Amino acid sequence: MLVTGGTGRVGGQVVARLAGVGDVRVRVLSRDPARASAVLGPQVEVVGGDLAVPDSLGAALDGVDALFLVFPSVTADRAAGRLVATLAERVGRIVYLSAHGVPDDPDGAAEPDGTIMGSHAHVEALIAGAAADYAFLRSSGFAANTLAWAPQIRRSDVLRWFVPRASRALVHEADLGAVAAQLLTDDKHHRGAYHLTGPEQLTQVEQLAAIGTALGRTLRYEEMDPAQAAAELFPSMPAGVAAGIIAGHAAMVARPEPVTDTVRHLLGRPALTYAQWARDHAEDFTGRR
Repeated sequence: MLVTGGTGRVGGQVVARLAGVGDVRVRVLSRDPARASAVLGPQVEVVGGDLAVPDSLGAALDGVDALFLVFPSVTADRAAGRLVATLAERVGRIVYLSAHGVPDDPDGAAEPDGTIMGSHAHVEALIAGAAADYAFLRSSGFAANTLAWAPQIRRSDVLRWFVPRASRALVHEADLGAVAAQLLTDDKHHRGAYHLTGPEQLTQVEQLAAIGTALGRTLRYEEMDPAQAAAELFPSMPAGVAAGIIAGHAAMVARPEPVTDTVRHLLGRPALTYAQWARDHAEDFTGRR
């Protein structure tokens, strides 16, 4: 099994799950093999290569039966066609970490439009048109994205952020890793798209309260004006991308992220709660380990 993004939060969970399966050999692709080997340890094979340079993947793909793909959305869109063709020719099954909101029947001829969702739709269409077997993990928002709050919470009990009433069904990365590992190793699932969510909808205020409970603190949400938030919180991000993030959260006030039972269906247990995620990451919000 080849895992991309193997030192990241989701890919790391996939590696950990697969490493516990007795007859599975795990290989991780990395642009910095020495660093990845230091993080993952000697039990995981690490091979150098870059998804944005498909010709660099020869050694990494040797003997691979299945692949967990985390694609560098937008930044590597120009290489997506050659990449997917290379992967589909060498790998029997591709499990792709996508996002909720990609249409079920994306236009395979459409070019990526410079957005993250457009990038996911483009890569999904390429995989569906070329791969022998695949699964798309169309994830709801990652719970780990709220680690962006950690610097403020380490300094004070006040979080200055935007759209407090945005309601989300955030996914614990451990659930994404467990589902990915199952789809990589289980022959029962073919050419499917799976909408993965947490078990409940929580506003951002409620998410902050869950973090406070995990820390034994009372935290307060201070709402920022959207323009101010874009300038202060995302200063190095293109203005259109920052505005899109804030607008997307605003849309989730009237239309909260839906909740599915896909995790329960695939794993035979409920999805992990955001409160559990907050307890698992309490040290990230204190800076103490």
